[in-house]
Amino acid sequence: MADGTPRPRRDDRPAEDRRALLGRTFDQDAELYDRARPGYPPQLYDDLAELAGVRPGSRVLEIGCGTGQATVPLAERGYRITAVEAGANLAAVARRNLAGAGAGAAEVVTARFESWPLPREPFDAVVSATAFHWIDPAVRVARAADALRPGGALAVVRTQHVRGGTEAFFVEVQRCYERFDPATPPGLVPPDAADVDASDHTAEVARSGRFGPTVLRRYEQDLTYGTSAYLDLLRTYSGHRALPHAAREGLLACVAGLIDGRHGGRVTRRHLVELAVSHRR
Repeated sequence: MADGTPRPRRDDRPAEDRRALLGRTFDQDAELYDRARPGYPPQLYDDLAELAGVRPGSRVLEIGCGTGQATVPLAERGYRITAVEAGANLAAVARRNLAGAGAGAAEVVTARFESWPLPREPFDAVVSATAFHWIDPAVRVARAADALRPGGALAVVRTQHVRGGTEAFFVEVQRCYERFDPATPPGLVPPDAADVDASDHTAEVARSGRFGPTVLRRYEQDLTYGTSAYLDLLRTYSGHRALPHAAREGLLACVAGLIDGRHGGRVTRRHLVELAVSHRR
């Protein structure tokens, strides 16, 4: 949910338990999530249409729509959208945003994709924008294939914070994380975009035997934030929300002091956005 880029953490809980716990944090403040989370580059939607073969009137299932960061642009292109969102508060804001945009045919269903009954009529495309990693890995690819017509496309969007922007800040801020979140690996810095590996997703799709080769497109975007806006963004990330209150507030105060004290109240963060499209066999 998208989450954006959760900071890697050491945690003794089983991965499945931690994934479920963190995945529930986004619904706690849907209005903040809607205000703080960025959208996606316009070129991504053009490439999605080309690679997935969708056009106005195509039936599109969106998994984990959040508050509609991708849903609204998709609906504005004339696709018939069914969006499934597990968080009731997020889903309510998505419905409001779709109505306010005057978008076309779009329905937001409050349900977990893992247990949502698939409609009998298959979809032309299944799209998941910064949310697919929150779906149970035991079923997500197979259920996406089951939802598609033969030749239909699975389109997964992933984002990651990469090297660039105000690089000195992201080196310095590591000290804040190490102080207030001891589970943070020492010396963590954003990777170069060229070093980000997509093979985990492409291999997962290939192992299913349900899809052909995966085609990738990548986009980089620099987003500049004032101090309060950057803190709001951090407050939407699951790893930050899961911290104990005192640690989270101490971390945010440390980050704010660094931005205001050493970077003139503004920092730029570089996001790598990746689109991966695979067609059902």
